Amino acid sequence: MEKEFSKSFVDKLEILDLKLNDNQINQFYEYYKVLIEWNTVMNLTAITKMEDVIVKHFVDSLSIVKSKKVWKAKKAIDVGTGAGFPGIPIKIAFPELHVTLLDSLSKRIKFLEEVIAKLEIKDIVAIHGRAEDLGRDKRHREQYDYCVSRAVANLSSLSEYCLPFVKVGGSFFSYKSGEIKEELENSETAVKKLSGSISHTISFVLPLTDMERTIIVIDKEKPINKKYPRKAGTPSKEPLH
Repeated sequence: MEKEFSKSFVDKLEILDLKLNDNQINQFYEYYKVLIEWNTVMNLTAITKMEDVIVKHFVDSLSIVKSKKVWKAKKAIDVGTGAGFPGIPIKIAFPELHVTLLDSLSKRIKFLEEVIAKLEIKDIVAIHGRAEDLGRDKRHREQYDYCVSRAVANLSSLSEYCLPFVKVGGSFFSYKSGEIKEELENSETAVKKLSGSISHTISFVLPLTDMERTIIVIDKEKPINKKYPRKAGTPSKEPLH
C-alpha cells in the first residue's frame, strides 16, 4: 500500500513541478492513514479512497506552490482548517514554515494534534477558536505572511475572517471550486473595506479529473480598520458589500 501510495502521489506532483523527499512522502502516507482511521469515528471527510485523497486533498492543498510568494514566507495560518487542509500539506512541503491551524470544533483539534504528533512535525500548532475572536488578538492580528482557507463560504465573509491575520504586504489565499467570476465581482467592495485588493487568480484542473479549481490571491495593502472582524457570527450572516 505504501509503495502504491508513493508512486501515485509522486506522479500527481509532477503537475505542480514539486519534488518532495522520501521523508516528506512518508509523512503524507502517515497523514492519510491517520485520516482514514479517525474518519471511522468522526466525520472528517467524505473523500476516503486513496487516489481521491491524494488528488482532492493533498494535490489540491499543495497547488499554492504555483505562487512565488509562498516560497519566501516564514509564518502562515490556515483558517477553518477542518481535517488540516491545506495547512498540514503546506507545512510538510515547507518544513521551515511556522503554521497555525485554526478550527472552531474541539474534536477536530484533537485529531490535528494526533497528526502533528504522529508525523513528528515541529513549528506547527492547532488552536481551538473562532476567527472573529482570534483576529482581534494582538498575538495573531496582522502577524502572518499569508493566510489560507479552503472553508466553504462566500469570499466577502472569508475575507473578513482571514485578512485580519495578514501582515501588510502579505496575502490571503482563498481556495475555490467552480465558477468564481460573479463571486469575485460581488466581493470587491468588501475586500477594499478590509484593506485588501484582489491581486490575481491561480486556475488549474486537478489531475485525472475535470474538476476546476481556483486560488484567489488577495493582497493586504494597509492596516485593517479596528472594527474588523465584527463580532462572532456576523461576517457569515451579514457579509460586507
